[in-house]
Amino acid sequence: MGARLIGTLTCLYMAVTNFACANVWAAEPVRVTVGMTNSATDVGFFIADKRGYFRDEGIAAEFITFDSAARMIALFGSNELDVGAGGMSAGLYNAIARGIDIRIVADKNSTPPGRASQKLLIRKDLVESGRYKTLSDLKGLKVATSAPGSAAMGSIHKILIAAKLRAEDIDETYMSFSQMVVALQNHAVDAAFPAEPQASQAIKAGAVRAISDDEVYPNHQISGVLFAGNFIKKNPDLARRFLKAYIRGVRDHNDSLVDGQFSGPKGDAIVSILTEYSLVKDPAVHRSFVLSAINPDGKVDVASLKEDLEIFRQAGLIQGQVQIEQALDLSFLDAVIKDLGPYHRAAP
Repeated sequence: MGARLIGTLTCLYMAVTNFACANVWAAEPVRVTVGMTNSATDVGFFIADKRGYFRDEGIAAEFITFDSAARMIALFGSNELDVGAGGMSAGLYNAIARGIDIRIVADKNSTPPGRASQKLLIRKDLVESGRYKTLSDLKGLKVATSAPGSAAMGSIHKILIAAKLRAEDIDETYMSFSQMVVALQNHAVDAAFPAEPQASQAIKAGAVRAISDDEVYPNHQISGVLFAGNFIKKNPDLARRFLKAYIRGVRDHNDSLVDGQFSGPKGDAIVSILTEYSLVKDPAVHRSFVLSAINPDGKVDVASLKEDLEIFRQAGLIQGQVQIEQALDLSFLDAVIKDLGPYHRAAP
């Protein structure tokens, strides 16, 4: 009887174990849609995908490219987008004022001194002819930016103040960063304000740098990671796991940098990922510029967010009542950093 009982219990244990294993093996990763502008600062998402950090958390990330974060708002509103990676726009705050639940949950990039995000570029022929000499010569020029009320507006606002000009003194037009490179080459615009790596592409093609955003707006919170309210409410644990994978990717990125540029074997590995995932396929371009900062602990500069919101408000772009606190939810980041611990740069 004892041997029979032991045999029965063994069979039951094996059956339960095999059933559990079968369920784990059969489980499909949860699809999470991620909107992005496919700029160099999306690198944290690319690394998390390539190195399996999303997979480790049971996530299959689906990347969707937009020409501006402002274009993501409609899909947030219709619950077709879970995560957004892009600039802090007037459209974001207007959506929140209308009751669309979107939250800023972590940093995606900012501009401490020496770590520019965007560069104001001028056509080479305008510089050579003397038409453009100083920022005041922007008056009357056609300047390309990404979208009305985008995060770049804060930087353009500061540039115009430095130039002692008003917004109406320039002819502002809107296009994607990639389109700016072409528009400068074919003289469709006089100046442009692209992010990296498209800024370096344009410079390589002959455009001239006038000024960088870190010079006029240091520590500007350019972009962040956005979560749809529905994504948070539907599965808060999934949202936390997604952010954990992203922060792991960002930390790998930071480990690969020396003075803001890719260096050594770790840098080569990240450049390879950027070349695979981003729209820029030339590794030399990714190595050619100093990147803007992506905080390895995901910290957000709230003071900068408040300043940008006021710039949007003064420009008449904010409709309704909204405060930065309504747009923030840093609880997921707090949980992730508690889990991972604060960032310490890995050994070379």
